[in-house]
Amino acid sequence: MNTKLKLGQWVILSRPDCSLCESFLEELSDLLGAPISQIRMVDISDDENLERKYGSRIPVLLIEGEFVCAYRLDRARIQAYLQS
Repeated sequence: MNTKLKLGQWVILSRPDCSLCESFLEELSDLLGAPISQIRMVDISDDENLERKYGSRIPVLLIEGEFVCAYRLDRARIQAYLQS
C-alpha cells in the first residue's frame, strides 16, 4: 500500500445500490493495492450540499477533499497524485 493512502482521505461519493460505484471501488482498490476497507464510501442521498454539487455525477473520487474524477476511474490522475 502506498504511504500516501490514509484512511478517510480517499472517499468515493455514491448512492445505495449503485453498481457503477461498486465497480469503481473495486477498480480503485486493485489499482492502489489496498483493501476496500481503506477507501471510504459516502452516501450522498442524505446530504443536500453533496446532492446539489455532485448529483448525477456519481461515483466521484475525492482525495483529501479534492475532486479527482467522476463516473470512471482516471488512472492517470491517480498515478500522478501517488507520485507527487
